[in-house]
Amino acid sequence: MLDILSNNWLLLLVGQYPNGDMGGLVATVGLALSSLLLACPFGILLALGRISSHKVFYYPATVIVYIVRGLPLIMFIFWAYFFVPIVINRPVAGGTTMVVALVFYESAYISEIIRSGIQALPAGQLEAGRSLGLSYIQTMRKVILPQALFNTIPSILSQFISTVKETSLGFVISVHELTFAAAQINNMLLTKPFEVFGLLALTYFTLNLILTGLVKLVETRIANSRILAAQG
Repeated sequence: MLDILSNNWLLLLVGQYPNGDMGGLVATVGLALSSLLLACPFGILLALGRISSHKVFYYPATVIVYIVRGLPLIMFIFWAYFFVPIVINRPVAGGTTMVVALVFYESAYISEIIRSGIQALPAGQLEAGRSLGLSYIQTMRKVILPQALFNTIPSILSQFISTVKETSLGFVISVHELTFAAAQINNMLLTKPFEVFGLLALTYFTLNLILTGLVKLVETRIANSRILAAQG
């Protein structure tokens, strides 16, 4: 396994770059990060729809969230793979297809995280904003959402860890991420599939272990900031 790593670490790290598309571990993290960042605005809109008292917002948001959370990610990857080129009338790269699928998929999960963060705040927060003359939208934007987003940072980061693992499904549409790089190595060696995919599993485990440690660090900092705010 160490021999495989020493001979192919660059392929696992960046894929065929600079002689081809960026791939490997860098592409995996890039796909996950860009998808989650793009999903956050849609997640916020869905969360606001889910807590709205107006049926015209509540029901569509609820239907979208339930459908997305009830279907596997691979379905959205296939739909994006075949549907996006039809919509824009030109071929689409596998990485772009994967980002589209992940953004649509992750927005539903992000929305539930943010919705929980909003509903965890005291009801008086909204009432206080309205009593100061702020509109509902202004109260959400200036009072409620900043607190809810801050409180849900650890949960959103945990969702990022899940997204990192979900990028491996990009292999089915030949996205040059970490799993695709491992498959290329396996195709070159032919006789060491256990070692290659064992190394792949170890890489994912190590990456997610590091990210989990960062999430715990952020949780500790947020908890400490709350204690200091309460004392102050």
